[in-house]
Amino acid sequence: MIIITTMTNLNKDFWKERYKTNQTGWDTGAITTPLKEYIDQLKDKNIKILIPGAGNSYEAEYFHKKGFTNVYVIDLVKAPLNNLLKRIPSFPKEKLIQGDFFELDKKFDLIIEQTFYCALQPKLRDQYVAKMAQLLHKNGKIAGLLFQFPLTEQGPPFGGSKEEYQKRFTKQFYIKTLQTAHNSIKPREGKELFAIFEKK
Repeated sequence: MIIITTMTNLNKDFWKERYKTNQTGWDTGAITTPLKEYIDQLKDKNIKILIPGAGNSYEAEYFHKKGFTNVYVIDLVKAPLNNLLKRIPSFPKEKLIQGDFFELDKKFDLIIEQTFYCALQPKLRDQYVAKMAQLLHKNGKIAGLLFQFPLTEQGPPFGGSKEEYQKRFTKQFYIKTLQTAHNSIKPREGKELFAIFEKK
């Protein structure tokens, strides 16, 4: 289903309805390869990690199974957090936050980006970058996936480009990596950039 943003407010009710009616076409059913391989090379299992707009959060599940002890998940609606708990009952409930990412007041070492940026209305993109910088410790990192296809008024997801991301993030972040993902799942081949941005 295509949603025209000029007619739709992507608020809590919008996302609640998407889960209620199973309109979750973004859900891949498992952690995707680029993020799995990134997580596999992380050594410190005590770093404080945030997964915003996490959806069913297969990334949080994978972190948990790998023994990471300090992973937080935030989503605007309850359903995906409950879905994570059904799969992983031992996941710490106090680290599952139902709320607005833009109102979160904590500090993290790493934020995992799984196309959350592209699920937000484009008018919020500068606010997203500023909030990410606020949430990260100095030298903290954003790591994950951003879509690369033309930005239109239809979504979510909304598109973006390497040039846009470079321009938008460089004021507050060092661009460590921003390349077309070589190991995307088949439906997303060529449409994802793998990114690592380090807070200045």
